[in-house]
Amino acid sequence: MLASKPSPEAGKRLKAARLRARLSIRDVERLSHDIASEQSNPDCCISHSWLVQVENSEFVPGTYKVYTLCRLYKLKPEEILAFYGLGLRDADQGYMSLKLPNTHLLGPVQEPKRELLAPLGLRGAEQLNQTNLVSRMFEKWGEIPVGLLQQIDLRNSLLAYIGLKDYTMYPLLRPGSLVQVDSRQKGIQAGGWPNEYERPIYFVEMRDRCVCSWCDLVGSDLFLIPGPLSSQQLRRVRHPLDAEIIGRVTGVVMSLVDRQSA
Repeated sequence: MLASKPSPEAGKRLKAARLRARLSIRDVERLSHDIASEQSNPDCCISHSWLVQVENSEFVPGTYKVYTLCRLYKLKPEEILAFYGLGLRDADQGYMSLKLPNTHLLGPVQEPKRELLAPLGLRGAEQLNQTNLVSRMFEKWGEIPVGLLQQIDLRNSLLAYIGLKDYTMYPLLRPGSLVQVDSRQKGIQAGGWPNEYERPIYFVEMRDRCVCSWCDLVGSDLFLIPGPLSSQQLRRVRHPLDAEIIGRVTGVVMSLVDRQSA
C-alpha cells in the first residue's frame, strides 16, 4: 500500500463500486481468498479491516489488491486508478509525450485488442500523389489496431498525408508521411526559432491543392517557403482569399527510406 493520504472521494467511489456489485465486505474477503489461491499469491487477499480502511480513504490499494478488486467489482484497472487521480489519459498520448532521456527500443505493441477509428477505402490511387487531410481521402472509416498511429494526438489534432509527389519540405517531411496538424495553432510565427529544423511548418489549403511548408505572412500575401534542399520554388498566394492555414504540423510518422529506393 502507498503511504500517501488518498482523496476521500476515492474510498467512496470504491464503496459505491462494491455496492453496485452487490457484495458485502465479508463477501469481498471470502472471494479474495479464492482469487489468491487461484493466483498462488497471498497478496491478493483482502481482509475485512483493510477494506474498511480503504473505503474510509485511509489506505491506497496496491497492485495485487487492485487486481482482486477489479475482478470482484467488474472494473478495469484504469477505472480504479482514476479514482485516485491516476487515470491513463496521459499514457494514451504515447511514448512521444514522455520526453525520455535515452534512445532505446520500444518493442512490439503489447495491446493488440486496442482499436482506433481509422480510414478505410481510398477514393482512388491518385489520392496518394497529393497532400491532403486524411479525412477527405477515404470513403469510410473502420476500426484498426492502434500501431504507430497511437503516437498521434487525434483528440486535439487533424491527421494529414504528404502526397507521393509532394517534395515541398523534403527531406524534413518525406512524401508518403503522415503528419499531425494542430488546428489551434494557425497564427504564423514571425521568428525566434534557433535553426531551420525548429522553424514551424504549417499545413495550408489552397484552391487546387494542399501543402506543408514554412510560411511568412506580409499583409495579405502568404509566402509558402519550401525546404532548402527540396528544389521546389517559393510561392506567393493571397491570404485568406486563396489560401487557408489549417494549422501547425506538430508530429510526423515518416519512413527514412523512399518508396522508390525501397
